[in-house]
Amino acid sequence: MDPPQYPKLLCFTFSLLISFTFLPNHVWSLSPCRFPAVFNFGDSNSDTGGLSAAFGQAPFPNGETYFGAPAGRFSDGRLIIDFIAESLGLPYLSAYLDALGSNFSHGANFATAGSTIRPQNTTMAQSGYSPISLDVQFLEFRGGVFQELLPKEEEFAAALYTFDIGQNDLTAGYKLNMTTEEVKAYVPDLLRSLSNIIKYVHARGARSFWIHNTGPVGCYPYVMDRFPITAAQVDKHGCASPFNDVAQYFNKKLKEAVAQLREDLPDSAITYVDVYSAKYRLISQATKHGFMEPFMVCCGHGGKYNYNKAFKCGAKIEVDGKEVVIAKSCKDPTAHISWDGTHFTETANKWIFDRIVDGSFSDPPIPLRMACHKVESVDHLII
Repeated sequence: MDPPQYPKLLCFTFSLLISFTFLPNHVWSLSPCRFPAVFNFGDSNSDTGGLSAAFGQAPFPNGETYFGAPAGRFSDGRLIIDFIAESLGLPYLSAYLDALGSNFSHGANFATAGSTIRPQNTTMAQSGYSPISLDVQFLEFRGGVFQELLPKEEEFAAALYTFDIGQNDLTAGYKLNMTTEEVKAYVPDLLRSLSNIIKYVHARGARSFWIHNTGPVGCYPYVMDRFPITAAQVDKHGCASPFNDVAQYFNKKLKEAVAQLREDLPDSAITYVDVYSAKYRLISQATKHGFMEPFMVCCGHGGKYNYNKAFKCGAKIEVDGKEVVIAKSCKDPTAHISWDGTHFTETANKWIFDRIVDGSFSDPPIPLRMACHKVESVDHLII
């Protein structure tokens, strides 16, 4: 018989009391921030058109639910970054690489699908990873937007800077046949690179940062389909434990890096957002929250999860001289969590956003609309 879990439960309850009783009393007395702009750095989780502008539009049925047509997003509709912009009363962020007809007066999105923290020594055709790594995104910000598109320097200090990147760096190691321990070994180097970029952005005037950790990649159909997993490596919710272990290790080290950044940049408000826990809760309790089986892909073709890396969402074949889409959308994307095996549906993105916007999954537990205020981390309050 397993030993009682009362000590763990008491610790968890105490942490909640600290997070949602003591600290918010101070937080809610603060005035909401006025973020005139948002600048986002990341990968496909927050790409609103960067990869499409550089390498060709994400094909239909991407975008079908909300936009009615492809809109540069790898989802049927809006992403978490779109809901962030909406909640702040700002227009959706234009992709920096899609400069034609774009409006950068309220910020810009440097994220591109396939991006990594550190450059990959492969071409996009070889690995699927974007050449627009985080250092390139910073150069775009420094050399493009900062000098040309937003001349008011005060806008940069008042803006919100969001980061959602690192997932591709972890799976890159597995594609090179690295072991879990070998992937973990280069995580500190990744986070040094990320911390340096955040410091560079700070040097350009940034003071408010909203940093997402990485999601439970071991629960994503593309990972479970592509990499070998034994029955013993599958957790009680059906996810691949080794890949989630790596993600959690990355997140632990990221949280430590954020704590160090708070010391190095004492004039900044830096919020660590635990999207891993929000996403894992959704996947592990899918039916409770109104979704169907969590691993079944909405837009795909064949395979155990309706996912086939050779026929991804929107893939076509030629039949009698005509192109026919074979990787189609499901009848009801709102019932699915996974859109294409890698990314979430709009409904799932909205569910996740609704959980993180009030600070419930953040350290410090501060709402998005108050993320310009410096609040002491919960970790420092626990005795």
